Amino acid sequence: MFQNFFTQIGHYGLLQNGVLRWRGSAKRCVLLRKQTSCSPLPTLNPNKSPIEERLGKMMAKNPCRLISAGVLLARRFCTAAAASRSVRHPRLYRRLSALGATGGSAADTLNEYVNEGKVVTKLELTACIKELRKYHKFQHALEIMEWMENKKIFFNHADYALRLDLLSKTKGLAAAEDCFNNLSLSARTLETYGSLLNCYCKENMEEKALALFDEMDDLDFASTSLAFNSIMSLFMRLGKPEKVPPLVDEMKKRSISPDTFTYNIWMQSYARLNDIDGAERVMEELKRENEDKLNWTTYSNLAVIYVKARLFEKVKLALKKLEDEMDSHDREAYHFLISLYAGINNLNEVNRVWDSLKSAFPKTTNMSYLKMFQALITLNDLNGFQICFEEWKSSCSSFDVRLANCAIRAFLGWGMIKDAELTLHWAGKRSSGPFFTALDTFMAHYLKERKIDTALKYMEEAASEVKNNEWQPAAERVTAFLKYFEEEKDVEGAEKFAKILKNFGGLDSNAYQLLLQTYVTAGRTAPEMRKRMREDDIQMDSELEDLLQIVCPE
Repeated sequence: MFQNFFTQIGHYGLLQNGVLRWRGSAKRCVLLRKQTSCSPLPTLNPNKSPIEERLGKMMAKNPCRLISAGVLLARRFCTAAAASRSVRHPRLYRRLSALGATGGSAADTLNEYVNEGKVVTKLELTACIKELRKYHKFQHALEIMEWMENKKIFFNHADYALRLDLLSKTKGLAAAEDCFNNLSLSARTLETYGSLLNCYCKENMEEKALALFDEMDDLDFASTSLAFNSIMSLFMRLGKPEKVPPLVDEMKKRSISPDTFTYNIWMQSYARLNDIDGAERVMEELKRENEDKLNWTTYSNLAVIYVKARLFEKVKLALKKLEDEMDSHDREAYHFLISLYAGINNLNEVNRVWDSLKSAFPKTTNMSYLKMFQALITLNDLNGFQICFEEWKSSCSSFDVRLANCAIRAFLGWGMIKDAELTLHWAGKRSSGPFFTALDTFMAHYLKERKIDTALKYMEEAASEVKNNEWQPAAERVTAFLKYFEEEKDVEGAEKFAKILKNFGGLDSNAYQLLLQTYVTAGRTAPEMRKRMREDDIQMDSELEDLLQIVCPE
């Protein structure tokens, strides 16, 4: 639900084909135009789309008001601009978005596209990156940036910020830190600092996040709501909602105006503290002092708070206000309405909003279908789900494995094993995989049913698809398998399972402890066990040592 830090900035920098930098207070901002481009590809088309012209006029008239409009406004303008560009060149994005199903790399796809004599621009590439990132296709998004870098395409500060985020999501936080440390001093701007801060906050690294925030403060990069919002999000994830209101007070002391995101998370902090009155006081302040920052996300945020507090009459009022505030062509607003009406068990309203969504847009996206799938599952509407699922299957031009995974979970939950198996088979025809999540779902189902041989078969199938440590069974799955073998005194089964775990680096100290317990329960010994554990670099503690002494006495 929380919009991350750098996206709030990067969208404006991209749309203006330049860099946004804030100095001093939030009321002083400077748009720094990009001076040069060392791209060997054709230069950007000077003809701007209507949305870009509109944004440019708004920036020229009152840039600070536009910036303070909040998280969602940034995302909406970016999405609209990206959509207008992708309409001009839909084929490239279609090819890139299909890589999950067809296999291959983004670099090969781009080279093939250019070799066909087609023109590609930085704006189009950046729009593709953001769309792929939006749908969690982080690896392919990063591959596009690497291709751009190899082609010497100019990167502005927002681009570097985007790259930091993608590196963190694909190669880990250390890779993002290395990238930041290798940036020139001139490239260490509000955007790149903010992106790294967001990475720390997403990983719940409180100490590093606060240290970086202090550094940003010294550089006058903490003079807008953006950095504060990241820290507030961190505290909410860490279960420290009581630290959010003091941060808002600090913003006000510095004359930093809260934005829409700030108000939303401020309300959430009170709700987490079971202070609904406090959340409503924030809402009243927003209406009274910053009404221009009130939009449909504010009411969706309030509705979520009321749902959790089981104040269903207030939920209905908030959802009515949400519909009054929303743009009829804002997909995300429809998605929230569908999810929230499902949350209050109102199937009629879910179907009404779904029909309205399909009427408002010529094409129903995979994300819209996913939201509807989830709502129908929540409402336990099997018949409605089957109709919606078949509709998606017959109309989807771009396969999305998340919808297949969702259907498999639903069918297994309803005991419809054959339908779940048929869905996996159909998905295998539409995509080259991998299908870790689906196989893991089958594995969990059969573990729960105590059909261990079948569960193990699905685990082996998932393991056979692993190439670069992309997947490991969850800790609770590992424990369930080994506890079963211990109860059955099945040492051979436990060893077979341990061998599979080792193939993808999952044989850790916890797994060894459960394996040793199986030997002890079965009254068996293993003369080579001590050597095996040394070779696997297992860290010993007193409990492990005691078990090992029984299984493999020195």
